[in-house]
Amino acid sequence: MASASVLEELSCSICLDLMKDPVTVPCGHSFCLNCITGCWNQEDQKGVYSCPQCRETFTPRPVLRRNTMLTEVIEKLKKTELQSDAKTPFYAGPGDVECDFCTGRKHKAIKSCLTCLVSYCEVHIQPHYEVPRFSKHKLVNATSQLHEKICSQHDRIIEVFCRKDQKLICLLCLMDDHNGHETVSALAERTEKQKTLLQMKGYNQKQLQQKEKEVEEVKQAVKSLQATTQEAVEETDGIFTELISFMEQKRSEVTESIRAQERAEVSRAEGLLDQLELEITKLKSRDAEMEKLQPIEDPIDFLQSFQSHFTSSSVTKTLPKVTFKPQFSFSEVMKSVSPSLRDKTKRFHQAVFKVTGFIKGDMVKLKTPETISKTLLCGYSSHTYKITVGGVGVVSDLIGRDYMTVIFPDHPGWLGSSSRLELVFAIN
Repeated sequence: MASASVLEELSCSICLDLMKDPVTVPCGHSFCLNCITGCWNQEDQKGVYSCPQCRETFTPRPVLRRNTMLTEVIEKLKKTELQSDAKTPFYAGPGDVECDFCTGRKHKAIKSCLTCLVSYCEVHIQPHYEVPRFSKHKLVNATSQLHEKICSQHDRIIEVFCRKDQKLICLLCLMDDHNGHETVSALAERTEKQKTLLQMKGYNQKQLQQKEKEVEEVKQAVKSLQATTQEAVEETDGIFTELISFMEQKRSEVTESIRAQERAEVSRAEGLLDQLELEITKLKSRDAEMEKLQPIEDPIDFLQSFQSHFTSSSVTKTLPKVTFKPQFSFSEVMKSVSPSLRDKTKRFHQAVFKVTGFIKGDMVKLKTPETISKTLLCGYSSHTYKITVGGVGVVSDLIGRDYMTVIFPDHPGWLGSSSRLELVFAIN
């Protein structure tokens, strides 16, 4: 590693870090290009530029050139530092096992010794590799739980497994509490458990594959459902569109047919009215003539006028009675057509209800009227009375798939299962 004095010499006195793009000013001092440029930019107004280290002034502003030799020295120093750091053990960080032999800031342990009950870094573990006396010590990967590998009763290494009690023990435990039990070394038990683990893993893999297969099957089922649903929606939309168009067309045709019958009947009635008006005009004219004849006192004049204008047969002749009776009965048509239309519409509504179920705004009624108790507060006292919920209500809210609230005339806040309700069709 580079000494502190060398690092100080190669550091910028402005930013106090290793120089980046070092440049040397006329007085011989060196700085980072960005650092000295920033300092001199602040002195542009004065027109006099100084060295931040020795305060020597320069006029005009010196042209800065990169110090190639100094740049190369700093680059080599950086490479040397990186190589040195690579050989140096890492310091222990959060979650790492610390070396028990390090003083001050501890390095990361790489091995733990079950004989010494100590953890070692890369430097302090070397005697265990180099000194023959340590060759029989049992090394494991660094662990912070060394105490779990030691028998809490005898402070000896746990290295035996008791199959009867299914627990790890030390050799002293074997001679005392577990004498006569079926025991094997921890290594032998590990080998057996490893076989069991492989079998369990194989079984688990089969289950995993089965579940992954089931996931794919469910995903495919969902995709199929979505495709079928979309197809059903499009087909239903087409049917309803066609049905609406058909109904609009038929409504227009029926309306026009009724209007045509109406026009024909009205025309016939107007003909009769014209005939009646003509007869009334003739009768009024005759009545006027009679009015003129009545005052004549001279018998000859009266008779001559009477004979010339009237005959008993013409006056007493009864005019045929004119009546109007429509030849086409609209009420009879509606009586025969309306029930059929209502029945078909009701059946169509029932078919749609099987798909949609109850929705907000549906008119419903209870299959069986219910009697409920209500409490009326009167000051400090209360009165309980019963009402029978019946009649037609309106679904106001859906709660889950099976429950809903209904506004009944006598009980606006009814809450219950949809199975207790039946749909009331607007068309009876």
